[in-house]
Amino acid sequence: MKLIYRLGFYMMGFSMGLIFLAFILKGKKTSCNYGPNDRVIANLSKKAWKPQNKVNSAFDSIALQGFLNKASVDFVKSNTQKDSCKTYFINGYWGEKPISIRVENCEKSVEVLQLNYRSE
Repeated sequence: MKLIYRLGFYMMGFSMGLIFLAFILKGKKTSCNYGPNDRVIANLSKKAWKPQNKVNSAFDSIALQGFLNKASVDFVKSNTQKDSCKTYFINGYWGEKPISIRVENCEKSVEVLQLNYRSE
């Protein structure tokens, strides 16, 4: 069999497989969180948040999800070696204000330990 025919059969099978996957995964909330930052953000967004009393009125689920979509985790300041509840520093924007949040990520919930407005 000539090389051009092999490539043609390969491309035909590959394209059919992509179409098959597109139909199967259509409408499902699938994501590829391979990086450490993406995995932490995805984990935090699935849990219930317990804010501090001072920032209780500022937290709502829609604004929080918008914050987490554009946030980044500062792993240098974070304590990920703990067994029970790991502590993460998250930098992002709340509205148009740059903020840093220190959170404690436990098994079922996330507790906000500190909220700082930062200057750029």
